[in-house]
Amino acid sequence: MKIWASEHIFNHPWETVTKAAMQKYPNPMNPGVFGVDVLDRSVDTEGRLHSTRLLSTEWGLPAMAKSIIGVTRTCTYVQEHSVVDPKEKTFELKSTNISFTNLVSVDEKLTYKPHPQDPEKTVLTQEALISVKGISLSSYLEGLMAKTISANAGKGREAMEWVIRRLNTEIEEFAATARGTIRVPLAAAVADK
Repeated sequence: MKIWASEHIFNHPWETVTKAAMQKYPNPMNPGVFGVDVLDRSVDTEGRLHSTRLLSTEWGLPAMAKSIIGVTRTCTYVQEHSVVDPKEKTFELKSTNISFTNLVSVDEKLTYKPHPQDPEKTVLTQEALISVKGISLSSYLEGLMAKTISANAGKGREAMEWVIRRLNTEIEEFAATARGTIRVPLAAAVADK
């Protein structure tokens, strides 16, 4: 088993980062994720939003790893469960692959919380447990997969920034449109006098 961990600070408030995380896919930085289906979504009595989603991905395994494992098809499915707690300002996301589980399991956990010293920033803590089963060189393959996860985590952070920029642009455009529609009736009213 290989454990991979990372921490990253976003220069955006928790609410912004959480909205972006929920809308992260599809994005140009992670083209391997080509499908996101919401299987279940509900709010519990504490006001926490629970979501279960199915991600369809093209698994970016190195060619050597594919040949060692003995797979050619790399379309995989990942089940993701998340809990957003607006009172505690935590967003926890757990995912696990549901394809190739007889060979490989990757259990990932991401936690988003406001930065303890600066509420305008958000801390992302990310960890993954990687286990390759029943194959020689499993430790080597786990290391390769940890490197892939690390590279994908960087792309994921870039994607989050891309989504945040997109959301901010949409908000600005909406505000400009709203201002324009408010001014037109006011201008017409002034012209009628």
